[in-house]
Amino acid sequence: MHRLTIATTATAVPMGAQAYERHIVSRAPAALAALAAPGEVWRVRHVVARSLRSPLPGTLRLPMGWLGGASPSARAAAGRLAYARGGLVHRMNLELPPAPREVVTLHDVVAWRYADESAPVAAAAEELRRAAAVVCVSAFTASEAVDLLGLLDPVVVPNGVEERYFGAEPLGADRLSALGVDGPYVLTAGGASERKNLAALADAWPRIRAARPDVTLVLAGPPHPRRTELFGALPAVRLVGRVADEVLPRLYAAASVVVVPSLVEGFGLPALEGMATGVPVVAADRSSLPEVVGDGGLLVDPTGPGLAAGVLDVLAGGAEVEAMARRGFERSRRFTWEASAEGHARVWRSVTG
Repeated sequence: MHRLTIATTATAVPMGAQAYERHIVSRAPAALAALAAPGEVWRVRHVVARSLRSPLPGTLRLPMGWLGGASPSARAAAGRLAYARGGLVHRMNLELPPAPREVVTLHDVVAWRYADESAPVAAAAEELRRAAAVVCVSAFTASEAVDLLGLLDPVVVPNGVEERYFGAEPLGADRLSALGVDGPYVLTAGGASERKNLAALADAWPRIRAARPDVTLVLAGPPHPRRTELFGALPAVRLVGRVADEVLPRLYAAASVVVVPSLVEGFGLPALEGMATGVPVVAADRSSLPEVVGDGGLLVDPTGPGLAAGVLDVLAGGAEVEAMARRGFERSRRFTWEASAEGHARVWRSVTG
C-alpha cells in the first residue's frame, strides 16, 4: 500500500494555483490507478491547511504566519507533526512545512525576483533542494529554478485548460452592456503585479484607440490600485473586477483579442484559455509564454509600441489571423488536466520506486 498526501492551503480568493490544485487532487486516484502495476495500490488523501484563526474550511490548522519565517529545523518538526501518517507528501504550497519524503510544486520564482510579490519563505530554497522531486509547470520555470535556486533535476509537468473554455458561448450583448462594454473589445485577465506589465499595456492603449476608436479595453481581475492608477483616466477602458468562474470563458469567447503582456509567467494560463475559446491571442515573447502559445498566437515585444502593433494587426483580421486562431485552438487541446495528472502520477511513482 502506497500512501500519498496532497497538501494545499485554504484560500479566500482562488486563482490559477488553486485551479491547478483542484484539478490534480481530483484526478490523482484515477491517474495512479491507470499507471499502477498489478497489485500496486495507492491511497490518496487531501490535507487543506489554514491558519489558527482562519474561518476558511480545512482539515488542519497551522501557525502559517510563524511558519513563513521559521528556521528549517522548526519547519521540519512542524511537518513531521502535520503529516504524521507517513508516506509520500506532495506539498503544493511553499508556505506549508516540509515532509520527510516529499514532492513539491514550484509554479514560478517571482517571489525571489520581484519586490511587490509575496516575500519568499526563508527556508524554501533549501527545502526545494532537499525534496525527492520538484514539479515545475514550464521549462522556463524549471530553468529559473536551476539557475536561481540551485535545483538539479526539476520535472516539467504543464498545466491544463478546463473543458468549459472549448466551445464557450460568447457573452451576449445585454450582459456585456451591463459591464459597460458595447462593440468589439480587447481583453486582458489576471493580476496587476509589476511582472504583469500593465504599464506597457497602458502605454499601448492610446495608440490602439487612436487607430481603432470603436474598440474597448476590458481588464478582468481582482481590484488593485496599480490597475486603477494606470487605466482609470484612459478612454474606453472598463475595469470589470473579478469575473465569476462560470462567466469568464464567455467573456473570453466574446473578445476580439486576448492580450497577455506579462514579462514573467510561470505558465501563462490566460493565454491558453484565450486560445481554447478560439480567440486570437497576442502575448509577450517572454518567459513561459512562447512555450504555451507556440504558433497559436502572435508573440510580440512587451513594450507599448510592440503590444499596440500586435493588437492592431490582429484587429485588422484576415485569413492569417483566422488561421492563427485555429492553430491556437488546436494547440490548446494538447494541454489537458488529465495529461497533467498523469505526469504527476509518474513523478509520484518514480519517487516511491
